[in-house]
Amino acid sequence: MPKRSIIHIDMDAFFASVELKKRPEMKGKPVIVGGDGDPTKRGVVSAASYEARKFGVRSGMPLRTAYKRCPQAVFLPVDFEAYENESEKFMAIIREYTRLWNPLALTRHSWMSQAAKNPSLILQGR
Repeated sequence: MPKRSIIHIDMDAFFASVELKKRPEMKGKPVIVGGDGDPTKRGVVSAASYEARKFGVRSGMPLRTAYKRCPQAVFLPVDFEAYENESEKFMAIIREYTRLWNPLALTRHSWMSQAAKNPSLILQGR
């Protein structure tokens, strides 16, 4: 009997990655997505680019704290429509490889690797 594995994908920087796809000129800059994009108002970080994470910015952190840690960051408002569209594209790729998958949220997915045609291709981003 083949060995079964559960593969879990947590795309913690997904929202920031979608924003960078929309605005390629921001590549390499610290990008923080949260609230209405104003770090002086109440809100939390929904996602931070890897450049912003170098300054200790994390999801769930108050925007004001993120601003104190990384004032040079580009702060952007949440755009759920864009994230839903990109997440659906990602899920369509997964569906090409398996029927046994469970979307847990826009940014979290898991599936049974035994059912996948070639899960290594997915993990390599192909």
